[in-house]
Amino acid sequence: MVKDFSDVIIKPLTTEKTTLLKQGGTYVFKVAKDANKISVRKVLEKYFSVQIERVNIVNAKPKIKEQSGRSRRIGVISGYKKAYVTLKKGLKITELEA
Repeated sequence: MVKDFSDVIIKPLTTEKTTLLKQGGTYVFKVAKDANKISVRKVLEKYFSVQIERVNIVNAKPKIKEQSGRSRRIGVISGYKKAYVTLKKGLKITELEA
């Protein structure tokens, strides 16, 4: 079964750390819970037409969020899966460069 881009990639992650990683050719994406390295590689190579050297997948654990003040509310930030995608040397994803 061939998966579509939106079935695998949820969104690119943009933080201070991921911005620094972009300079080295590594992009970080939030991916679906059932995504694996092979499906992430195939979808990104097809959609952005780049050559990928390596894909690493990490499960970000859920976090407990507490809000202090008059009322102590406790909530949970759900966990997610993210993929670190390293491109071959000298390549960039121009659509994600800003």
